[in-house]
Amino acid sequence: MTTGLVWHELYMWHDTGTGAWVTPASLTVQPLGHIESAEGKRRIRSLIEVSGLIDHLVQLKPRPATEDEILRMHTKEYVERIKRLSSGAGGEAGEETPFGRGSFEIALLAAGGCITAVDSVLDGKVDNAYALVRPPGHHAERDQGRGFCIFGNTALAAMHAREARGLSRVAIVDWDVHHGNGTEHAFYSDPSVLTISIHQDNNYPPGSGGITDIGEGAGLGYNINVPLPPGSGVGAYVATFERVVAPALTAFRPELILIASGLDASAMDPLASMMMTSEGYRTLTRTVLGVARDVCGGRLVACHEGGYSPAYVPYCGLAIIEELAGRRTGVDDPLLGLLAAFGGQEIQPHQEAVVQKAAKLAAGLMPAAH
Repeated sequence: MTTGLVWHELYMWHDTGTGAWVTPASLTVQPLGHIESAEGKRRIRSLIEVSGLIDHLVQLKPRPATEDEILRMHTKEYVERIKRLSSGAGGEAGEETPFGRGSFEIALLAAGGCITAVDSVLDGKVDNAYALVRPPGHHAERDQGRGFCIFGNTALAAMHAREARGLSRVAIVDWDVHHGNGTEHAFYSDPSVLTISIHQDNNYPPGSGGITDIGEGAGLGYNINVPLPPGSGVGAYVATFERVVAPALTAFRPELILIASGLDASAMDPLASMMMTSEGYRTLTRTVLGVARDVCGGRLVACHEGGYSPAYVPYCGLAIIEELAGRRTGVDDPLLGLLAAFGGQEIQPHQEAVVQKAAKLAAGLMPAAH
């Protein structure tokens, strides 16, 4: 088993400015760093190195996505606006998406890093890959950025697999705690890309990611949302992956599986109210990897998205990449015992109701879709 790692120092130089987490700087708030900062991602990379896991990974050098590749998803007017602002002092890509000078080029490198990971897997250079990129992408829409995201990294990787590499079917599993609205919009009427988003119900964007949003036109049945209630823990997530995600992937039989890998469903995250642990993420990875081995020769690429607890996301990231690589480093998660013992980690009746509804809906959709 060979696992690739995409990383570049420039990802850490994307400048989201000052404020107080997501509150813009003003005379009513003491300046502080923006919550989408380099620290969570850099600390994942640091733990991968300190643990020794990096010695067993294939380092993949990212390239910038071309503007033509970005235009597969985004409008020319939007791309030109980001380029113009980035050449000056920066600005706002859209709702909750500040950026500084040079972020256009870094965002191209983030999208290109995910494309690099896809090419490396499809070319057989590695069996699977993790693209540890920044800025994130799954909220970015065709003509605007949203939720810290400038370009739709994971969606663009799927488009590359379809349009440049000729794959007939690609699946995207988004386990970021926030709904993958940008990815959903990109493929809502496209039957060649199955999109599955598991997220906290009605967190961000508000009113997005409803369980009855199942695609339209030719894409009807190819979009699955599982809006889990706030407070869902490992039990609810594992049940969702066993009873919704794995069966849907197996029915669809993609030639490549992409994971939009946000780590903000962890019990330590300040932007959500879920209770996932590092071992929970390891289990989800094992489940998706098992399906990938069955349906597409193990071809799996994870593209990093959110995760805003710099103290805890490194352990979640390490667990995921250890599972992809089939290796355990012996580095223990020091918070696992505490978080795993939180009340409500087992699936609760109101969570079970959502999983049951999603499983029934997905089971009914996939045969109809085929």
